[in-house]
Amino acid sequence: MKNIIKTLAILFLLVHSSCKAQQMVQTPNDAHKLKINEQQFLNKPLKYLLNEIKPEIKTAFGTLDFPSYFSFRFIDSEEIRRRPVENNSLGLYVYVKEPIEWDFDKRPKGKEFLWTKEDVEKYGNFTVIRIRVIGKD
Repeated sequence: MKNIIKTLAILFLLVHSSCKAQQMVQTPNDAHKLKINEQQFLNKPLKYLLNEIKPEIKTAFGTLDFPSYFSFRFIDSEEIRRRPVENNSLGLYVYVKEPIEWDFDKRPKGKEFLWTKEDVEKYGNFTVIRIRVIGKD
């Protein structure tokens, strides 16, 4: 009897922990889940939101508008250029409280729109104030 209870407890813990480990955004079209669950990310660091995204962010840029925001896309710059304007690709816009210092001239030539690990380190602690998702993939 003790062995059965121990086995069930271990199985429950394994199943429970594996469910929590799954990221919210498994495919680009799942980005809408971030907007649906926006309250989980508001007033929290950007890095928490980024940890919920499994697909690679292939293009990104930050704006100096007020409020500042990041634009993330799951397709590269070449694909964006090839697509007709009416086939708007999915875009994730994350508004942050802090001003963004995104200087295209200081970024490597040809990689101005590339989201890097350095960007995560630099901007990861910025505070999320709004999430917006447009288009579809």
